[in-house]
Amino acid sequence: MHRLELQEQPDAVALRVFAKPRASRSRVLGVREGALEVALAAPPVDGAANQELVATLARALGVPRRQVELVRGDTSKHKLVRVQGLGVGELRERLAGATK
Repeated sequence: MHRLELQEQPDAVALRVFAKPRASRSRVLGVREGALEVALAAPPVDGAANQELVATLARALGVPRRQVELVRGDTSKHKLVRVQGLGVGELRERLAGATK
C-alpha cells in the first residue's frame, strides 16, 4: 500500500490526485503511487469531471466546496488539489474514514 504524499502549505494542504472519469459512481478509491485515486461519475467534457472532483473531495473531507481548489491538471487525469482549513493529520484522518 502506498502512502499518500501531502504537502503542507500555510493554512492548506496540497495533494496529488489521479482522477478516473466515467465511473459508475463518484468516490474516493484509495492511494495509487502516492496520489489519491478518485472515481468520478462525470465525463471529462467541459470541466464536468473537475467539478465532480471538487464536489467529491469536499464531501469526503466534510468541508465546503470553496475550500477545495484544483490548482493544476485541468485536462489531465493527474491533478494537484489544494484543501484549505485542514492540517495534514486531519486530512489523513478524514480520508481514512472516506475510504472505508
